[in-house]
Amino acid sequence: MTKKVLENAIRACVERGDQAFVPYMMAGDGGIGTLKEQILFLQQAGVTAIELGIPFSDPVADGPVIQQAGARALAQGVTLRKVLKELRLFRDEVKVPLVLMLYLNPILRMGITEFVKECEASEIAGLIVPDLPLEESGLLRDELGHTDIALIQLVSLTSSSERIQKITAAGEGFIYAVTVNGITGVRSGFGDQLETHLEQLKAVSPVPVLAGFGISTPEQVRSIGAFADGVIVGSAIVDAFHRNDLATVEALVKASKKEIVS
Repeated sequence: MTKKVLENAIRACVERGDQAFVPYMMAGDGGIGTLKEQILFLQQAGVTAIELGIPFSDPVADGPVIQQAGARALAQGVTLRKVLKELRLFRDEVKVPLVLMLYLNPILRMGITEFVKECEASEIAGLIVPDLPLEESGLLRDELGHTDIALIQLVSLTSSSERIQKITAAGEGFIYAVTVNGITGVRSGFGDQLETHLEQLKAVSPVPVLAGFGISTPEQVRSIGAFADGVIVGSAIVDAFHRNDLATVEALVKASKKEIVS
């Protein structure tokens, strides 16, 4: 595995005419024992990569659905260390890249050096740390420099052209294009500027661009994904897993695949 594993997986989707599809799931929602079952289900459904949320007590970027899932996982005693340990038990069965989405506090509590070592042992392909701004990312990037782990950057709708240039220049794996001004959660619609924003990002980014936040229906997967290299779907996946509605998960993934006309 190299730092390009995420980038290469996404580009392979695009080259065959599909959109990349990255589901977000809350690790340990329902207990740590659900982790293997849910990851292998998503892999079988045909996802490009999987974003694993680490439960945290103060998730500033998360909407109600993901906050509640995190609270359930915390109540089950799920921690960052336990998730990484559990992954190692079945990691050889997982063929798609795994990305951790977590806040900086649990990383600092574990210790950056130990955290990176544990991520390497669990074959983590990428990290998303939403409360770690580009200007402060050196404290983690320095430790990741000699690893295969990509540090994924987020770009907001309000980012200036100058800011976008700086963030995309530091891009690894993919650029996470936030599609709304606000927290995660289901949205019925998106602003008129989103298409232009995604096209601007794709024009300057050296790595693929994935759109995320608020995408919750097959129609939105198709329509928004058409202007990016793919999509990230979170709250709708988390809610479907909580309700054991696997058909909804499969329908969302299927929407990212090109239609085959017979």
